Amino acid sequence: MNDHTISLVRESFDLVEPIAPQAAELFYANLFEADPVLRALFRGDMVEQGTKLMQMIGVAVATLDTPEVLLPTLRQLGQRHAGYGVKEEHYEVVGDALLKTLQQGLGAAWTPEVETAWIDVYGVLASTMKDAASVPA
Repeated sequence: MNDHTISLVRESFDLVEPIAPQAAELFYANLFEADPVLRALFRGDMVEQGTKLMQMIGVAVATLDTPEVLLPTLRQLGQRHAGYGVKEEHYEVVGDALLKTLQQGLGAAWTPEVETAWIDVYGVLASTMKDAASVPA
């Protein structure tokens, strides 16, 4: 991913951060609408889960240009998610729900260029997590 992609993702996420609780709620609504079976993977408080989600996305966005920080974090996250029952095919549904949420939350700021940047970034994040999940801890 290049500097322009990172910049687009950061600038768009800056617009989402002020509405993080609503964005998280919308994300989970989109996720469970796309695949209701995934609801069973979430046993805790969904407001707390949403806070953790937005914090993790924030960390990932902030460290996109420092792979020595980002990649180990993603690998640990991928291994933890595998332990929760997350399967490889779930990453596509999550990605689609994330993109839909960003489109809804960003409105006119959701341009084709921003969408492509998020697709690129999510692809890197998801593939790193999936690779780590396939390796025994």
